[in-house]
Amino acid sequence: MASDWNVVVQSPLVISTLSILLLLLLWFVWDVFDKRGPTYTALRQFAGPPVWPLIGTMYHTRGLDAAKAFDAFRRWTSQYGGSYKLWLNRYLFILNITRCTEAEPFLSGSRNTEKSLLYRFMYPFIGVGLLNSAGAKWLQRRRILTPTFHFNILNGFHRTFCEESEKLAAKIDSKWDGCEGAAVEIELQSAMSQLTLNTICETSMGVKLDALDGAKEYREGIYRVGEMLLNRAVRPWLYVDWIYWLLGYSRQLQRLLKPLHLFTASIIAQRRDLFAQGKLNDLSSSQDEDHSLYSTTPGGKKRYAMLDTLLTAEMQGQIEPDGIREEVDTFTFEGHDTTGSALVFILLTLSWELEIQTRLHQELSQLATQNDLTDGHLSPNDLNSAKFFDRVIKECLRLWPPVAFISRSVTEEIHLPDGRIIPQRCIANLHIFDLHRDPAQFPDPERFDPDRFLPECVSQRSPYAYIPFSAGPRNCIGQKYALLEVKTAVAYLVLRYRILPATKREEIRFIADLVLRSATPLKVRFERRQNA
Repeated sequence: MASDWNVVVQSPLVISTLSILLLLLLWFVWDVFDKRGPTYTALRQFAGPPVWPLIGTMYHTRGLDAAKAFDAFRRWTSQYGGSYKLWLNRYLFILNITRCTEAEPFLSGSRNTEKSLLYRFMYPFIGVGLLNSAGAKWLQRRRILTPTFHFNILNGFHRTFCEESEKLAAKIDSKWDGCEGAAVEIELQSAMSQLTLNTICETSMGVKLDALDGAKEYREGIYRVGEMLLNRAVRPWLYVDWIYWLLGYSRQLQRLLKPLHLFTASIIAQRRDLFAQGKLNDLSSSQDEDHSLYSTTPGGKKRYAMLDTLLTAEMQGQIEPDGIREEVDTFTFEGHDTTGSALVFILLTLSWELEIQTRLHQELSQLATQNDLTDGHLSPNDLNSAKFFDRVIKECLRLWPPVAFISRSVTEEIHLPDGRIIPQRCIANLHIFDLHRDPAQFPDPERFDPDRFLPECVSQRSPYAYIPFSAGPRNCIGQKYALLEVKTAVAYLVLRYRILPATKREEIRFIADLVLRSATPLKVRFERRQNA
């Protein structure tokens, strides 16, 4: 009998089962004590999905694809009346911030400005550049790149923005051949992505896209990479690098990234060749105090693009070749995808809000008449003087922020005015999509109303109620570039066409991605205006 018992006890299956049970028991005990610690005590002050034993709230994020994840974030914001927590253990816990009172400490000073570990998932894609670096490295890169976005340089880019808008209009006009009806239907996401990728390559990188291979593959690859990164972000078990590699995701990501990196490498190589051949007029010594630009006359100065700034910094020992690649990857992605998303949703919104579009056309037409335009393009000064236009753009960016969320690491404990505490080591996701719908700041938030941005209305809100380009020291370095590009393209299209609806607002199926995107095609119809 004893020998039989010994055989049973020594059975590998029994030993394995007992070991697993013991580990589960130890895990359970650790989990109980973990939830009695100060970190969980602080997080309990925030609402959120039920926290299960051992697995926390991970149960509620299981099986979420990009569209379901976006819907879940919006549902939880509504269900819990604002910001809410997600918990796995003391080493991995998240506060999803959807109200200004909780967001302000991350935006109003120099503390808690470091990006969270979620940005680590982007390292294989864009390295550690201006977007996701911290400390001295971030400060150095910011100082190197800030002069590139001086207003004189941006105004010089306006001509390129105009040319790309004209190319888009030519494609729209070409579809009238053999087309029945007075309006032409256009799928916006691919059209706007092509326009903005063309402009970022020519203005910030100094190369024309038609001289490069792989542009289409780059645009398509960006979408798939974004899906993979967000898929990892909502699955805590994939945060562990060796698990991510073991399940094959790491190799899949590298395959997707290869053509993207080849594309940006070709940009660097082409500009570096011009630099080496002396065709850029010794940019290391041509950067004058007012950042003037080249003229179109013989002997005029060359445009001082961002990539030229980086090449000059390399000559001066301020940045390594890998650093140049990081910033080119960052700006090629950030500089085209976010602006493309903004254009998509601005044009969509104008197609739904026809009365607003009519009023906007009247304002822009009046400016065009006053300035006797010959090419259909308003100048940067004209665009800045169009006050209603500015309010329309801002209201579109409020409803449809191109970057729907940003994420910070809580390096110093935060005490909120109501007594609640955001503990150290917390991942704080600032959901800009929901912050812009805070009913305390924007009553009836789903209603489109440009007059929310009248000065008397703005003065009554928190300065952090509207943050499409973030705020504080980590705000978007290229926001003026993006706004000038968006306004140039939209003004040209509104003066030339009536923009009519094709996709209804309720048909949009948003997905959680690096930028605001829809899983369904987004379309409008362009109808040529008389005398345009």
